[in-house]
Amino acid sequence: MSAELLARLRSALPERYTIERELGRGGMATVWLGEDRKFPRAVAIKVLHPELATILGVERFLREIQIAAGLNHPLLVPLFDSDEAGGLLYYIMPYVEGETLRRRLEREPQLPIAEALRIAGDVAEALSYAHSRGVVHRDIKPENIMCSAGRALVTDFGIARAVRAASLEPFTDPRLALGTPAYMSPEQVGKDGEIDGRSDLYGLGCVLYEMLTGSPPFTGATAQAVLARQLADRPLPIRSARPTVPAAVERAVLKVLEKVPADRFATAGEFAAALRAQDVVAVDLDDHGSIAVLPFVNLSSEPEFEYFGEGIADGIITALGRVPGLHVAARTSSFAFRGKGFDVTEVGAKLKVGTVLEGSVRKDPTHLRVSAQLINVADGFPRWSERYDRPATDIWAIQDEIAKAIADRLAVSFESRAMTRLVTPATDSLDAYHLYLKGRHYVTQRGLGLKKAAGCFEQALALDPDYALAHAGLAEAYTLLVQYGLATAAALGPKAHGAAARALALAPDLAEAHCALGALCFVVDWDWPRAARHLRRAIELNPRYDAAQSWLAYYLVFIEGQFEEGIAIGRRAAEFDPLAPLPAMQLGMTLMGTGRWEEAIPPLERAAGLAPTMFLPPLHLGVVYTGLGRTAEAIASLEMALATSGRHPWALAALGIYYHSLGRLGDVQAIRDELAARARCEHVQRVWLGALSAALGQMDEAFQLLDEACDARDGILPYAKRYPFFALLQRDPRMERIYRRIGLPEEA
Repeated sequence: MSAELLARLRSALPERYTIERELGRGGMATVWLGEDRKFPRAVAIKVLHPELATILGVERFLREIQIAAGLNHPLLVPLFDSDEAGGLLYYIMPYVEGETLRRRLEREPQLPIAEALRIAGDVAEALSYAHSRGVVHRDIKPENIMCSAGRALVTDFGIARAVRAASLEPFTDPRLALGTPAYMSPEQVGKDGEIDGRSDLYGLGCVLYEMLTGSPPFTGATAQAVLARQLADRPLPIRSARPTVPAAVERAVLKVLEKVPADRFATAGEFAAALRAQDVVAVDLDDHGSIAVLPFVNLSSEPEFEYFGEGIADGIITALGRVPGLHVAARTSSFAFRGKGFDVTEVGAKLKVGTVLEGSVRKDPTHLRVSAQLINVADGFPRWSERYDRPATDIWAIQDEIAKAIADRLAVSFESRAMTRLVTPATDSLDAYHLYLKGRHYVTQRGLGLKKAAGCFEQALALDPDYALAHAGLAEAYTLLVQYGLATAAALGPKAHGAAARALALAPDLAEAHCALGALCFVVDWDWPRAARHLRRAIELNPRYDAAQSWLAYYLVFIEGQFEEGIAIGRRAAEFDPLAPLPAMQLGMTLMGTGRWEEAIPPLERAAGLAPTMFLPPLHLGVVYTGLGRTAEAIASLEMALATSGRHPWALAALGIYYHSLGRLGDVQAIRDELAARARCEHVQRVWLGALSAALGQMDEAFQLLDEACDARDGILPYAKRYPFFALLQRDPRMERIYRRIGLPEEA
């Protein structure tokens, strides 16, 4: 039957789509893997079973299914297209790499509690969005939940509704039995029950019940037996099957499994909030050592001492990161709560920690007063507090004492604690230390802040020439200045090598030094084996170092084409520092390099929300939206990138590619002319001019410019093979010569 259907479908589909193979069959449709030729991307082509299509009103079905096309949320698999051809009804969705939750449960019937709650939270978020727009799924079940790249996505939204609305037969026809018995709400079982979003909550409750216990709440020998139990029976308590499930989670699940909709949570948001409230408690119970260290509040009159309080917190974070068995929230995420009136429950939930350290510092020219307290997230009560009155020169000793006290209070063991010095000063100069912290801050902002970063590191080294961390920071800043076209490789490449070599000579086991050299080998030298070696060494030395993880993800995806490993490492970096914009942006770019454009949008949007003045997230969003044909969103993002970057050539070139997609070649030419004029008085990377020449159809000129970019060791070229910005050039066979000049490995 599948071969016959395949032949029929291939002859009926428009030329825009090709079909590769069958992916599976469900209750209503057969799913095929295909390709969209207009926007080169993999798609899932879902064809309603012919026997079902015969009892549907075609026009009504297509009209109703368009409601689903209006849904746009990162946790919903969107509807691209739908139509009728050759008597077949079909609809098109993006092909999502990963597996259904059903496949996962077949391998592992009971999931870890934290993972089950995360999946349920993702589904609830998607439901909340759809319900707010008046769309009910009606068939929430593990088969309609995709697990992909660490997130849960809901698929087939609005399909069941469209089938029911388009039925030409009485709804009692068994071919129109919508919903799956084990996950159907009582009101769906009844013939005349009114369906709203609470019905989806019931289905989600059944799914979460199964993830926790290994079985849906109601089973039976036949579908009729299961439906009868849905109407009459109460589910067994979850904790009778799995005592480790928190009692409040059990209460929340049983609440959405109530027979009467009015007795359930009113909205998916309320259900998600009930599950999130347990997240903090679960972390405290499951993780005996987890902490977020917040910036110490500056109580001095001088505002420049703000960095002093941050420096104390940063030193403690670094020290605690050396303690085996202790999970320490990353600096950027912890410092996101700087200067805010915060609730420790919120901090614990967002950073997945059970304890929070907060404090204050008051400094006069000769003395310090540092106060600190360790707060238990679960109940909000202090577990420890202390005040230190010391000479100003004792800052390192104070950091060390606080770190050891915390390790004791959290009952985290490490060898010879009494003899171990956790805080080993990287420099004896507090001023150099504060300059280093400022430099790190500017590095994470990218863009024009990189010049300020280099200046801070240079000033720190003037105060302490043997400051290894500052040498590593300077090497990274120089490398990034080359990558973003703010300086040439000829001008800064040798200086970056000198700084990286000095850092390693001073501290051979410094993760930051290995990371800086790895990034330099990637961006400037195009020495791929050496880049990978140093990046992996940095991760060995500090497994939670997100910068090294992100650079390695870039290497694996853009150079080696190792997509799955690269995405996994990039996602891990973003998870290490969940409130930091840079790892989220880098994850988005990593996903772009694998062709998973839709999946790149959520982390890029998250980065844009966390750092509104950072130009890279809206820039990449603009590139993705251009490729997807979402023109209104593309222009909004690109205009934001232009404004925040000061008309950076990268942003201008991306806008030119956008205009090319609309056929506005006059606008492309205007941007090309602007960059050519700027190139006469400032450094403009040749790749941007080459991409714009390609957009104008001037391919010979484009490749001449790319050759010049190779000569200049342009820092963007390592991304040229997979970054969608270069799509016009990637289609030309001459691009293979550029790849060889860069030294990219040949693909098997």
